[in-house]
Amino acid sequence: MDDNHAHPHGHGHQQGHRREPAPGHQHSHQHGHGHGHGHGHGSQDADFSVLTEMLDLDAEVLHEHLDELTGWIEELSGGKAEKPGGRGLRVLDLGSGTGAGTFALLQRFPGADVTAVDASPEMAARLAEKAVALGVADRVRTVVADLDTEALPAGPFDLVWASASLHHMADPAAILAQVREVLRPGGLMVAVELEGFPRFLPDDLGIGRPGLEERCHAAQAEGRKAAGMHMSEDWGARLRGAGLDVVAERVVAIDLTAPLPAATGRYVLASLTRVRSALEDVLDAEDLATLDALTDADGPHGVLRRDDLTVRTERSVWVAARG
Repeated sequence: MDDNHAHPHGHGHQQGHRREPAPGHQHSHQHGHGHGHGHGHGSQDADFSVLTEMLDLDAEVLHEHLDELTGWIEELSGGKAEKPGGRGLRVLDLGSGTGAGTFALLQRFPGADVTAVDASPEMAARLAEKAVALGVADRVRTVVADLDTEALPAGPFDLVWASASLHHMADPAAILAQVREVLRPGGLMVAVELEGFPRFLPDDLGIGRPGLEERCHAAQAEGRKAAGMHMSEDWGARLRGAGLDVVAERVVAIDLTAPLPAATGRYVLASLTRVRSALEDVLDAEDLATLDALTDADGPHGVLRRDDLTVRTERSVWVAARG
């Protein structure tokens, strides 16, 4: 699943929600994936390619947020990258996608090893390839598993990370009960969730009807609701219901404006291409034509040529401990 995170101000164990912009560019994962409707094997392959590119670019554009969030987690864990006896942290990444969270945690905790779990064999293969390229293959184990039907890898783990993945689970309570079992006493569970795609565009694009992005977000929200996805959940209550102690919560506001990271245009292009696929049977012809113009990499109205892009979203983070 997509990940991106921040190291907000005001550290330590704290109760209650805090709404704080991240420093620097004011940004934060990961993003949600969205759910496209592939038509035929070739279309599914193309959709997967767009999804993996979007996840990789999400991590690149929002890397400062991700780095800051792992820094916050390090502080909450006591700043200890090693356990007694020199054992490195054992980390479980649930819904690891292409590995944004996995690699950020490996960088933050030099002695750690990560077990990365995803239902997609293709995602797992891509993550493994990246681990080799980054020289950390000996610290990564990939597991292909559908957590709605298969058990979590055996613990004990020091840290369980779930970014933009819990809302996909058919029975989150059952997953969180397993998380408690595989966490060592004192270990941390980090849940990062979001409401949907970031927002990138002004209301009036200069083409098509104003308000395109709002209509896309509304249509996506309806689709997630119809699919029974667990959006807008009180994950703090869910974690407590699983027998975990919530030690910190916050909402990180992300508002990236010019000068934007170099990869932003490609990130927006991949994201809107994904939206176009998901909403092909929902939006009217005019809105689809506008999305076509925006996602035309060589066109005069394409996002790669626009100078009015932003990246705006929020990520909610819960940190819980096993007592």
